[in-house]
Amino acid sequence: MPRDPWSLVSYASGARPGPRTGIRTPDGTVYAAPGAMADTPLLDLFRQWARVDETLRSWQPDPATAVSDATLLAPLTYPSKILCSGANYYSHLKEMGVEERQPPAEAYFFPKTPRTTVIGPDEAITFPGGPGRRLDWEAELAVVIGKEGKGFSPAEAFEYIAGYTIANDVSARDALRREDPVGPPFAYDWLRTKSLDGFCPLGPGIVPSRFVDDPQNLGIRLWVNGDVKQDARTDDMIRPVAELLSAAAQDMTLLPGDVVLTGSPAGVGLARGEWLEPGDEIVIEIEGLGRLRNTVGHAMS
Repeated sequence: MPRDPWSLVSYASGARPGPRTGIRTPDGTVYAAPGAMADTPLLDLFRQWARVDETLRSWQPDPATAVSDATLLAPLTYPSKILCSGANYYSHLKEMGVEERQPPAEAYFFPKTPRTTVIGPDEAITFPGGPGRRLDWEAELAVVIGKEGKGFSPAEAFEYIAGYTIANDVSARDALRREDPVGPPFAYDWLRTKSLDGFCPLGPGIVPSRFVDDPQNLGIRLWVNGDVKQDARTDDMIRPVAELLSAAAQDMTLLPGDVVLTGSPAGVGLARGEWLEPGDEIVIEIEGLGRLRNTVGHAMS
């Protein structure tokens, strides 16, 4: 991995309260993106990613464009779809008491919908109202698509990746099973489990794929209130990034700006019997991608 990878971010400032596109260096400094890119939403830049990436290859920090009061926002507002890969780390299967299969089972996906799931760095995850809530954390490497594609092979998958970011696949474990379903086939409620407001923090920025030599060789950690809960490496994935993208693209068209979450390693709250509470702080770090920090807000009324 290059020594000093930068990331593309969305930000607001006192002078320009609306979302702008910037470039964030490893020391945390945010610079306005060059030229018209600064006023172009990141989602639109990914729709022309080949040209944008070529332009940005020569970018160098210019102190004149530094933004001293930048507040980071969600980097993508909003992807056409967010796909989550379930059960994709051997360590997570083990902690859940699931035996490994040889060969492994097919890739498994579920969507994060609607757009209100997406929040940015330092934003609060809204704690849903009602008794007995069991909110869980899941640190995940997220892949951002930079080229429309369908039906491509694993060997071709990296041609479709614009970059990588950090995601937290927040889950309401108490909502997975309906208490009174219409019938057994309808007993699972993935919408209320995975897709409530703020249940998909993303950020802090999107690191272009050329800065990541191997997405299967990254450290990934998560802390809750300063205590390490997850500590793993992405080489523990059952289906690596290229296979996941190819599997998803067999059945649907992946569009620029779409986000694919690649699964969570061991250490989730469900296996520990621990749950998030209002006021908790969650920090996720992925090697070379920075840190994503969020808190849990107060319960909904």
